[in-house]
Amino acid sequence: MRPSEADLDLVRGLVEIPSVSRREGEAVEWLVARMAERGFRANVDDAGNAVGEIGDGPVHVVLLGHIDTVPGEIPVRIEGDELVGRGAVDAKGPLAAFIAAATQPIPGVRVTVVGAVEEESPSSRGARHRATLAAPDWCVIGEPSGWDAVTVAYKGRLTLHIALSREARHGAAPGATVAEEALAVWERVRKSTADQGSGNRSFERLDCRLESIEAGSADGLVERAHLRIGYRVPPGIDPADLERAAERLATSDGHTHVVVTTQGCRYSSSRAQ
Repeated sequence: MRPSEADLDLVRGLVEIPSVSRREGEAVEWLVARMAERGFRANVDDAGNAVGEIGDGPVHVVLLGHIDTVPGEIPVRIEGDELVGRGAVDAKGPLAAFIAAATQPIPGVRVTVVGAVEEESPSSRGARHRATLAAPDWCVIGEPSGWDAVTVAYKGRLTLHIALSREARHGAAPGATVAEEALAVWERVRKSTADQGSGNRSFERLDCRLESIEAGSADGLVERAHLRIGYRVPPGIDPADLERAAERLATSDGHTHVVVTTQGCRYSSSRAQ
């Protein structure tokens, strides 16, 4: 069934408004206004989420999407039957589909549509706020999983930052550079995870990736290196254990100061009940 022109205008209008994580305000206000026009009881909640409620009854269904995107502008256009633009798939398209589907109330059912903020950020402020509220009878997450599949579980997430610093040395001085020290730390951390979560399926495996590395001296006095390490954590592994292991392995010679910090929050693996 082809979407109505009103539904097409909804998704295209939402995709056309930039809403990089932590800068979602304009898109949130726009979406709240569009939901109100459709008869939703719409507002911006305490976390900055766009929230619309429609219908009444004993059964409560939450349709939870996210309104923020990763950076990177993609010109919005329609190619054949496809809408192209940042967030069209992940995840403004599913969010608009939720609103379109919920516009016609179902007797006995109260539906809450949430366009959460900061999903693409480690803080995940919008979803974490909604998790503090009373649980609905049903919750559907509008995250792309393929048209022929339903995702019932998520791996956990952990992001570590490892910072190394030491007094600057002459380029011809003996010993490892601060960049080489940082790479040695990464290799120890990587090897420590190799045998963990080694199931046959991708969901059962522990993923550990070096997401970024920077090294050098900006002032000629102090040499610094920075690693960002990202984990995707399967069931049975506690992210806190990974953090403690990294702190133990992130050592260097006595002249280099090493600090390990966690970005955002630790997330354990979860599965729908």
